[in-house]
Amino acid sequence: MFSLFYLIAMATVCIVGPFFVPHQYTTIYADYVRTPPSLSAYPKPEMIETAMNDAVKRMRVDVKEWRQEGERVFITVTSSKPLDERNIRYLDRSDTFDDGKLESTSADGLTAVMSASIKQQYFLFGTDNTGRDLLSRTLMAGRISLAIGLLAGIVAVVIGVIYGATAGFMGGKTDEVMMRIVDVLYSLPFIFFVIMLVVFFGRNFVLMFLAVGAVLWLDMARIVRGQALSIRRQEYVQAAEALGVRSRGIVQRHVIPNLLGPVVIYMTLLVPQVIILESFLSFLGLGVQEPMTSWGVLISVGAKNIGTANWLLLFPAFFLVSTLFALNFIGDGLRDALDPKDR
Repeated sequence: MFSLFYLIAMATVCIVGPFFVPHQYTTIYADYVRTPPSLSAYPKPEMIETAMNDAVKRMRVDVKEWRQEGERVFITVTSSKPLDERNIRYLDRSDTFDDGKLESTSADGLTAVMSASIKQQYFLFGTDNTGRDLLSRTLMAGRISLAIGLLAGIVAVVIGVIYGATAGFMGGKTDEVMMRIVDVLYSLPFIFFVIMLVVFFGRNFVLMFLAVGAVLWLDMARIVRGQALSIRRQEYVQAAEALGVRSRGIVQRHVIPNLLGPVVIYMTLLVPQVIILESFLSFLGLGVQEPMTSWGVLISVGAKNIGTANWLLLFPAFFLVSTLFALNFIGDGLRDALDPKDR
């Protein structure tokens, strides 16, 4: 039960969370590249002078002196050219300052006092290699990974149930031909199949769950076929055949409804498998592309920076692993509840 609540909470946070976090997942903060996670606000005291010097450098002026009063900094600058309010824009463009003002200028206009308020930023999960907030990107990645897992799982279940139920109920040569097709598809390497789809159709979100779902239905088809062969010999199916009900009607009314137990169990175990496959493909660079992201993409980036910025790996990996554990526990619970042999 805890796993179910945790999974619902995780899905809710990933879906709703990006609307409430202070940063967009695509916004780049050049002043906060690879910033460590912190519960307190940025910038830290030692970062203010660095950010100020960067802004002043772009103005092409020299800093005579500066001081901080509360949440504002006051900078006295000198230049060989007259200074005016246009120079303030360099402070406003900074990720550290805003509300820039020209407090005063000298008579010759070569010396000026500028001020700006210190803009507080919170990065609870830190930032990545380009200065994007990792919290918002992790939540957005959860949307993508969970959506691909669910949609690809549905694709695999729908194809597998229809195909397997038809093969199992029809039997004979029809069953043999249909299952030989499954064996042939099993022989195709999964990565080769995905690369072929990427070459012909490009890399996009829809392709991901179609490619994964179009491969994983093979297991579902075999499971459903075995169940359908058993159901075919039941008395109520034979009675329906004796009454003249068409094969299609028997499959829809009797075979598929009696397969829901195994299908639901397999579905809960299939979703984590899909998420792992998506993460693996993203790790190889075959998954979703910028500006979209997924847990697999974030883990791939984090693995390359584990020595210098381990938070880039730890947070996405925790979200992925905990979700997979929750899904597997739910699947085990459903299997124990619905399968009499495991009681």
